[in-house]
Amino acid sequence: MGAVLALASSLSYGASDFAGGLLSRRAHFATMAFIGQVGGLLFACVVGAFLSTGAPQLPDLVWGALSGVGTGIGMTFLFRGMSRGTISTVVPVSAVTGVALPVLVGVVLWAERPSPLSWLGLAVTAPALWLVSRDERSDSPAEGATAMTDGLIAGCGIAVQYLCLARAGDEGIWPIAAGRLAAVVTLLPLALAHRTGSRPAPGHLVGAGVTGMAAALALVLYLQAVRQQLAVTAVALSSFYPVLPVVLGVIVLKERLRRTQLLGLVTAGVAIGLVTLG
Repeated sequence: MGAVLALASSLSYGASDFAGGLLSRRAHFATMAFIGQVGGLLFACVVGAFLSTGAPQLPDLVWGALSGVGTGIGMTFLFRGMSRGTISTVVPVSAVTGVALPVLVGVVLWAERPSPLSWLGLAVTAPALWLVSRDERSDSPAEGATAMTDGLIAGCGIAVQYLCLARAGDEGIWPIAAGRLAAVVTLLPLALAHRTGSRPAPGHLVGAGVTGMAAALALVLYLQAVRQQLAVTAVALSSFYPVLPVVLGVIVLKERLRRTQLLGLVTAGVAIGLVTLG
């Protein structure tokens, strides 16, 4: 069941990223990212009121808030890199870093021991994510160096999000609400700095809120998954969210599937199968 929840988390995150990417073409990314976190906060509070059986514990809220800071930092540098046109580097670097660091921490510091089959799947995960999210458009040397930095910082933020949320308690989803609140606070200065210019259309604001709710749902599913299995396994399966935007891009936007992406999709399927069976 844990594997199913983690895969569902990746699908929800992938749908959120795809919709958020489309909205960022029509309004400033800082505004869309901020409104998305506000939507996620509202969603987490409403769902938390229904699903949580007891009062939230302070340590769980602290871990949740730290995960939200990671979210805010990760989204800031990810969107900054993409806004500079360096998607070909920042996205795959952030995706690989976001899964590699939690696996390293889980194995070295938390003494988690995946099965040999899961280890094989984890080893395939990083190249699969790189191939799926890699854009063949080349960056200039200066852009590439900046994008590498943006991607590494974004990946570290994503890793902090997953790791801190994995340390939250065994009941309730209030840590996610705390995380969304922390993400809102983290992204607020960026949103205020880019508040000048034309106001986004109401439909874009609503859409951004919905994408944030989908991202919060992904974290709810991840939190439930990590409570049922090793954190390294949950992180690996939840990290395949770049796959869905690629598939939707081909189906919805009629984009061409590059050979490297096709290889990445096949590799991702193999990695998911190995980790799940392990």
